[in-house]
Amino acid sequence: MTDILIDPKELEFQLYDVLQAEALCNRERFVDHSRETFSAALSTAQQIAQDKLANHNALSDQEEPTFDGERVNMRPEVKAGFDAIAKAGFIAGREDFENGGMQLPETLMSACMAIFTAANPSTTGYPFLTTAAARVIKSFGSETLQRQYLPAMLSGRFTGTMALTEPQAGSSLADIKTKATPTENGTYRIKGHKVFISGGDHELSENIVHLVLAKIEGAPAGVKGISLFLVPKIRLNSDGELDTRNDVALSGLFHKLGYRGTTSTALNFGEKDQCDGYLIGEPHQGLKYMFQMMNEARLGVGFGAAAIAYRGYQQSLSYAKDRPQGRHPSNANPASTPIAIIEHADVKRMLLAQKAYSEGALSLCLYGARLMDDINTGSVIESQQAQLLMDLLTPIMKAWPSEYGPKSNDLAIQVLGGAGYTREYPVEQGWRDNRLNPIHEGTNGIQSLDLLGRKVWQKNSQGLMLLHQRIHETLSQLPEDHSAMGIQWSLCQRVLKQALSYIADATKIVGETMHSHGPDIALANSHAYLSLFGHTVVAWLWLKQAIEANKRLNAEDTPLNEEAQHFYRGKILAANYFFQWELPTVARDFHILSTQDNTTQMMQAEWY
Repeated sequence: MTDILIDPKELEFQLYDVLQAEALCNRERFVDHSRETFSAALSTAQQIAQDKLANHNALSDQEEPTFDGERVNMRPEVKAGFDAIAKAGFIAGREDFENGGMQLPETLMSACMAIFTAANPSTTGYPFLTTAAARVIKSFGSETLQRQYLPAMLSGRFTGTMALTEPQAGSSLADIKTKATPTENGTYRIKGHKVFISGGDHELSENIVHLVLAKIEGAPAGVKGISLFLVPKIRLNSDGELDTRNDVALSGLFHKLGYRGTTSTALNFGEKDQCDGYLIGEPHQGLKYMFQMMNEARLGVGFGAAAIAYRGYQQSLSYAKDRPQGRHPSNANPASTPIAIIEHADVKRMLLAQKAYSEGALSLCLYGARLMDDINTGSVIESQQAQLLMDLLTPIMKAWPSEYGPKSNDLAIQVLGGAGYTREYPVEQGWRDNRLNPIHEGTNGIQSLDLLGRKVWQKNSQGLMLLHQRIHETLSQLPEDHSAMGIQWSLCQRVLKQALSYIADATKIVGETMHSHGPDIALANSHAYLSLFGHTVVAWLWLKQAIEANKRLNAEDTPLNEEAQHFYRGKILAANYFFQWELPTVARDFHILSTQDNTTQMMQAEWY
């Protein structure tokens, strides 16, 4: 079966044709880079992924970490993979040159991490969490905390986690009970219990740095009383060297459906009332700080879902090309040679759906990474506009890939038939791994509430208006020809404008309901809004891909070889599939929103 993780042609098209990533080299921060250095980073990531990650993806799934009461045991290949990522500089890839980083754009770093995830989601989780935790410390931690912890984290000596969830609270962080008591020396005593903490204990690094949400005694109720603390597994002495073990104890490991190589832990802080924590930033501002890591993690979850879906698509595509079975309906001769199953119309449908979901999700997340580059390094106007779009689209970037990524992996199983659900073939692991992503970093139901309850209204809906403007700019770029090979531009324009109209009308209706009847009624069908919104945005990004592919096919000054022609035509057909098969489904979502269907609200617990 194929060893393709993410096809380099796919990344080159998305990065350089659709997102114009090479133009980032004109910005001061990236002036030392070029397309060649970007491609070198991608090539290095591909090599590490093939040699050090893909080799144990199935093994770490079959032999998941164990806890013997004293230490966590896992396959040695996991550490080798983690070390390879760290030594190649990818944990610190975004950081300044003088701090040991590669000063790469977010767009390129995200593409590299997607390659790692396609090869091995579990092992990639450790460097991903470490990078995100380090960036929170860099943004909000004191100079002392930055000096003591950042170099070790960015080099891979220390790893990082986010410790939010508690048994009684789940996603409702307002209800956390972990306490922080100030001491005379300026530290805090942390006491509480956290669960489902990814990477919470292991032997991959010398130390583990937990970012812990807790409430200082006397703090305001709810989320306004949450503070953020750095809690190391091992304390550091005054010289910044490893000292004594902190009062952080692993009480057990959870055994998950997927991502089995990433430890999922239950941690006890302060069992002996000796757990030292260090306040990050100001008291009671912890959730605001943590949202930086949470939003970064949400984009990372979207990337993970896209990468796993893409890998499953490639595996089922390879199988479909090689597996002979059956004949065309018009062929009634049982003695004739069976055809490869990729010739069957329904298999083509399933492969097209996978292509549409996985490459659409990848395009969505890479667009998010490009927005981050504009936020961080663009002009004032570029930065402001990118921030508006990023704030609006973060729930979509997490939820859409994590909903349709598992659907893609499910179809990969179906393409393989009976072989698909056996452990002898890799596609069932892909589905299991990806099935965690709709829950990671806030369920998709929470994302829908965030989108409809907050994000569309922020700054008087400027983000929504800007998104409409950007989509109409793309529609203005449609070729004058009414159709190209496999796609009708006029149909795309009509259907996408209709979807935009649905969003505008649904937003108005929900806004009026919220004003007159309150949020409970207005947000009852928020998932329908998320679906309508997400499909419309992904359709837009597929249209951008189709336009770029059409340009390449019709560029007279750059003749294409046969492989390139196949690639671009495949893009156009996949876009057409999305507009013909997927985007029309938003009519149902709009119907539910416009009629304010109250079926779910009417249902009573006793009636199930």
